[in-house]
Amino acid sequence: MADDKNQPLYDLLIIGGGVNGAGIARDAVGRGLKVILVEKGDLAGATSSAATKLIHGGLRYLEHYEFRLVREALIERETLLRMAPHIIWPLRFVLPHASDLRPAWMIRLGLFLYDNLGGRKLLPGSTGVDLRKSPVGAPLKSEWKKGFIYSDCWVDDARLVALNARDAADRGANILTRTEFLKAERVGQHWAGIVKSQRGEEKINAKAIVNAAGPWVAAVLHDRIARPNKHNIRLVKGSHIIVPQLFNHNASYIFQQPDRRIVFAIPYESKFTLIGTTDLEVKSAEKPKISAEETDYLCAAVNRYFNKQISPADVVWSYAGVRPLQDDESGNASKVTRDYTFDLDAPNGQAPLLSIFGGKLTTYRKLAEHAMEKLAPLLGVSDKGWTAGTSLPGGDIANADFASFVAKIEQRYAGMPKPFLDRLCRLYGTRVDMILGAAKGFNDLGADLGGGLTEAELTYLVRQEWAQTAEDVLWRRTKLGLVAPPGTAERISEALRHIHK
Repeated sequence: MADDKNQPLYDLLIIGGGVNGAGIARDAVGRGLKVILVEKGDLAGATSSAATKLIHGGLRYLEHYEFRLVREALIERETLLRMAPHIIWPLRFVLPHASDLRPAWMIRLGLFLYDNLGGRKLLPGSTGVDLRKSPVGAPLKSEWKKGFIYSDCWVDDARLVALNARDAADRGANILTRTEFLKAERVGQHWAGIVKSQRGEEKINAKAIVNAAGPWVAAVLHDRIARPNKHNIRLVKGSHIIVPQLFNHNASYIFQQPDRRIVFAIPYESKFTLIGTTDLEVKSAEKPKISAEETDYLCAAVNRYFNKQISPADVVWSYAGVRPLQDDESGNASKVTRDYTFDLDAPNGQAPLLSIFGGKLTTYRKLAEHAMEKLAPLLGVSDKGWTAGTSLPGGDIANADFASFVAKIEQRYAGMPKPFLDRLCRLYGTRVDMILGAAKGFNDLGADLGGGLTEAELTYLVRQEWAQTAEDVLWRRTKLGLVAPPGTAERISEALRHIHK
């Protein structure tokens, strides 16, 4: 591949617009690097929008002795909670005790470690609960008498990615969605790469490359860069179902299963319950879908515990994602480590290539710091992290007090429906003013395209968050696809054509 001297030279080319790629872009540009990120689809278009949507230490990972991973994740819970209190918030988890699966002493020990490994300050600790007397026991069958309650956090996963990308762009990074990385080779002391978008093929020169392609990390290495892969990954599909609300309180449930897996039942978008996940090894990451067997498994999992029984006919939406996990030779897909590792290829001082294997939502920021610790000395920038104390866009809420923030917005825009304002505050935090502006009432925001999505909000999503299709808007930037009336997608598509003109 010929070098093109007329192309700008970036410090860092990042392949992949999932949570790891966006997190590294934010961290790197904040250290003064010239950064470009390319994503073949939409931001969070694959694994990073298909999670169980938890910021958690991973209670069950303690059983596999992954203490370092759990400790790092527990510390990150509160770091992230402070950074983005609009899209991350605390949840209490109810664990009914199944004595035939794990003895009570083991669970108490696990929860003691969980409470103390990460230096918990904001979240309440664990406690026992009499399910016969507590409101959280009401939805459960009478056989479940005792249990435990502990803390973790919820996150809007796709928005976490979009906000990291937005902050990176605000600091000077070039974020290119719908842009596929085709190939790259070392030319002199840098990489000469080619990407393809709707505009055609373009050349990109960069001093270093980060391969954060998630499930496609090995394929990028082998097929696009022609470098050997020292790490094997296992592709594990996780699927989720969403059903009408199964309980009317704000706690979540974690259910132990006879196969020793766990399944969550989580309040979702006010009117629904999210149930997941499965662990099924697959050969390809392309277009994953939940199987009938997985749906049956998740229904049976909650039916074992809840009075209210569900069937596949109750499922209003489902999604599946493929997690790229390190192959630790575990025979059980659910036991494969969720830890991450790096492969740094920089022979004889040549242009670096850093590939990322594994990882999870909770540790994305720490992963980005660790990635930059490896690259910083090679690129001549500081190896000191800076992101822990810096809010994500919209997260600069005084004292991380989201309730007080919402109250002020409701007072400022008293002429608008409260549920509408609450939704916008959750999605956009302090950036809500960029949508509402000087509007006095809902009708000042343009047409309602469906489900309360206004032209003003759609314009914001296009201009600030790279939304290009109705699917981007309905299922990733918002979750209005669950409640929007028929015809909404078509109205959004038509409005998008006018915005793009």
